[in-house]
Amino acid sequence: MNSIYLATTTFSDVFKSSFMDKVSSFSVVDTLIAMCAAFALGLFIFFVYKKTFSGVMYSASFGVSLISMTLVTTFIILAITSNVVLSLGMVGALSIVRFRTAVKEPLDISFLFWAIAVGIVVGAGLIPLAVIGTILIGIVMIVFVNKKSTDNPYILVISCVNDASEKTAIEAVKNSVKKHVVKSKTVSKSGIELTVEIRLKDMTTEFVNKISDLNGVENVVLVSYNGDYMS
Repeated sequence: MNSIYLATTTFSDVFKSSFMDKVSSFSVVDTLIAMCAAFALGLFIFFVYKKTFSGVMYSASFGVSLISMTLVTTFIILAITSNVVLSLGMVGALSIVRFRTAVKEPLDISFLFWAIAVGIVVGAGLIPLAVIGTILIGIVMIVFVNKKSTDNPYILVISCVNDASEKTAIEAVKNSVKKHVVKSKTVSKSGIELTVEIRLKDMTTEFVNKISDLNGVENVVLVSYNGDYMS
């Protein structure tokens, strides 16, 4: 009588692995290729960030962090894809991480997600996809971020002594700019302060001098406006 042996796999067998099996399955060549590709793509992201930066205070540390974030993400994904238990533990560990550093520029968030996405794709072994996607995103960033707008908003702060001078100043602003919106008005015993968002007609600021010469206008300040108004 022939005996038939049926091999069954239990749920616990899925998670069984010895230390030597992990060492033998580790590929140094694949890891070096992935990390070198992540470094090259992270360096490209850094150069795109440096090229498209339009602020006043450039942060070199943030640019370097884009490279390191690409490398670290690739390193994590390489570890996760090699072991099921490690992937579950890594998800639990990363879920408790909290970042409290405020991102000043909205565009910086795009670069952070870009670096993380590249690290994930490279760590998953899809290096051609990472290269093509990085190049396309870089082209889009350079073309659209560096595009100069001729309709930039400005904030005009006018200090008046009374209601009559306020009306005269507003009328002068209306005739001198393309568009204006009163953002705030502060009234005190010393006078009236108006905050007006304006769009220039021909990118000239000569009208500021004319408004400051009006009777009852104490001073006029024109500042660049990035679109974020704090009341």
